[in-house]
Amino acid sequence: MINETVRQIEEMETQSSSIAAVKAAKALRELADRECHTVEDFLRVVERNSSALQRANRSHAPLYTTQQRIVTDLKDADPDSVSAAKERLLDTIDEVVTEIETSKNRAAERAATLIDDGDVLVTHENSSTVMATLMAALDDGKEFHLYARESRPHFLGRRTARQLADRDGADVTLIIDGAAGHYLSEADRVFIGMNCLIDDVVYNRIGTLPLAATANEMDVPVTVVGTSSKFIGSGFTFRNTFRQGSDVMLEPPEGFDIGNPGYDATPTRLLDTVVTEDGILQF
Repeated sequence: MINETVRQIEEMETQSSSIAAVKAAKALRELADRECHTVEDFLRVVERNSSALQRANRSHAPLYTTQQRIVTDLKDADPDSVSAAKERLLDTIDEVVTEIETSKNRAAERAATLIDDGDVLVTHENSSTVMATLMAALDDGKEFHLYARESRPHFLGRRTARQLADRDGADVTLIIDGAAGHYLSEADRVFIGMNCLIDDVVYNRIGTLPLAATANEMDVPVTVVGTSSKFIGSGFTFRNTFRQGSDVMLEPPEGFDIGNPGYDATPTRLLDTVVTEDGILQF
């Protein structure tokens, strides 16, 4: 399971950094079935596999923070036997997964309060926390029209449109990325997720920066929704991911290169609010 999870994260099949963190944490459960003769051997096995998961995508801050926590917690517990170490590992994994899901839901509930009945919204890609926000608003009986950007090159906006297509109260239009400026003239708010926030910069899927800049120019508030675990201090350096050119065009380029970065760096001065489970930050 660990090798498959590494592959999925490397190939960015887990579109949300929170989902990647959960998958990676759960993948470590298989280590409880590994045969180790000493606690030291087991700790080395955990560290080695956790490092492999972290290396799968060095741009995923929640992946880094959760894996670091799991390893640190296991070491700090100072288990006196292999069985105790395995039990502690499983307990910590469960705690981490529960905290991610709980924090995501609380952040979504807070962000949903910013949606008024009848609002026109714009989204980018397919953030699991933004999706939870929209679902929470619908559960509260609110209605909205959503313009979902298709979010090339992986067309993650199509997932957003499909997930909301059958929900009462959601009127969804899938739009091409280049049409965002046109539809922002109707919008009340833009919702985007985040990979992480470092200092005064939000890192998120490519296309976030031009959307936020255009919305800022048109006086449309931009709200970022994420968990507090994505506020990163020391120990983590964001590294952008550059994908293969075949994501953009299938035939080999002849006489030109293809630029396909995975993430944008968006300054917080372009934002209206950042919402986490702990509160709503104004900018």
